[in-house]
Amino acid sequence: MEQRISLITLGVDDLQRARAFYAALGWQGQEIEETVFFQTGGSAFVLWSREKLAEDCGLPDATRDGFSGITLAHNTRSEDEVDDIMTAAAEAGATITKPAARTFYGGYSGVFADPDGHFWEIAYNPGFTLAEDGSLVLPDFDRA
Repeated sequence: MEQRISLITLGVDDLQRARAFYAALGWQGQEIEETVFFQTGGSAFVLWSREKLAEDCGLPDATRDGFSGITLAHNTRSEDEVDDIMTAAAEAGATITKPAARTFYGGYSGVFADPDGHFWEIAYNPGFTLAEDGSLVLPDFDRA
């Protein structure tokens, strides 16, 4: 497994308020499907609904109150790599909260919680470019 954090996603209560806050700091993002993406060097920073993020992590309603609202993502170069990492995480003691499966955006991903409850999405997204060094390049969503 290559060491990388491709995306950091914050679950927010009010997407437009959060986007306005980061815009006031000079950050320029792209919004698509109620999600705001910011290119941050070789990775991305994402704002998304806290409720939708918890659901995407595979959390049942009863456990969402303790959800920190932050996930880390490791993007891969293939679907097989997603499966390999999910298997390795489970064998290392992770809790699989969402088994790897096809996604609505045409990719493949799964989610696990590490032993301290930090959520990781392992994803293959054919729409995101991974450079040879593992850095992530967001597409221009206006052109996509």
